[in-house]
Amino acid sequence: MGRTSKDKRDIYYRLAKEGGWRARSAFKLLHLDEEFKFLNSDVQRVVDLCAAPGSWSQVLTRKLRGPTGQENENVKIVAVDLQAMAPLPGVTQIQGDITKTSTAESIVEHFKGEPADLVVCDGAPDVTGLHDIDEYIQAQLLLAALNITTHVLKKGGTFIAKIFRGKDVSLLFAQLKIFFKEVTCAKPISSRNSSIEAFMVCQNYSPPDGFVPTMANPLLNCDYDAYTNQPEGPNRVIVPFIACGDLSGFDSDKTYPLQLEDGKEYVYHRPTQEPIDPPYKEACRLKAENMLAKES
Repeated sequence: MGRTSKDKRDIYYRLAKEGGWRARSAFKLLHLDEEFKFLNSDVQRVVDLCAAPGSWSQVLTRKLRGPTGQENENVKIVAVDLQAMAPLPGVTQIQGDITKTSTAESIVEHFKGEPADLVVCDGAPDVTGLHDIDEYIQAQLLLAALNITTHVLKKGGTFIAKIFRGKDVSLLFAQLKIFFKEVTCAKPISSRNSSIEAFMVCQNYSPPDGFVPTMANPLLNCDYDAYTNQPEGPNRVIVPFIACGDLSGFDSDKTYPLQLEDGKEYVYHRPTQEPIDPPYKEACRLKAENMLAKES
């Protein structure tokens, strides 16, 4: 499939390139903020977990530090990922594992001992296509993100993380409600309708009295049975679910013409950030060597 057909297929892919975003996922955070207004002037310290390639960090810098990422130097943003990420102005990068206590300590150290106001996580595993497995792995990733969040987030803070909606969403919701007074499952309009992804927006962090954050104890007991997984009666909970973003705007599943405005010619935009270590790097090098050999 050529570039033109790919551009035509996905409106948010094209808008991301035109807007200089590293990935279309930037619009997901923007649409969530439109609904919940968590990127405000009160936010001074932010953690972006599973940050690569950096589109959510871009949103954080532009919304909190200004268009260039350098205007409001009081805002501290820390991006964490196992893999390297191309630098962003105003963003401190930590290449580390979110399941390690040392990573949490590094984050707090960058904030000079102060807790974070906001923690976001757009991480997802490499999907297998087997929904039960993918949902389980994603749930474990969310709980790992929650675990490190309990180490770095201040009381009253906000936590946002991706989930795959499935039969265990009520269990995840109940787990998150232990730590946050308000928990909502939200799906931005930039997230494809065909995708099972959504985002847990957890506001007003209020851990139980006497709770001591630890990486050693998992927050999810995997030995639950059908009754505890699907509670009924007074214990049953209904997960609040809303769609956020302008519902009259672009449909992420619809195909649009390349020329959105009459009289304005479409211009192709290359990705804002090229892959820093693509798997095809060696093939490109060999191709360049072959071309040089032919010319000589």
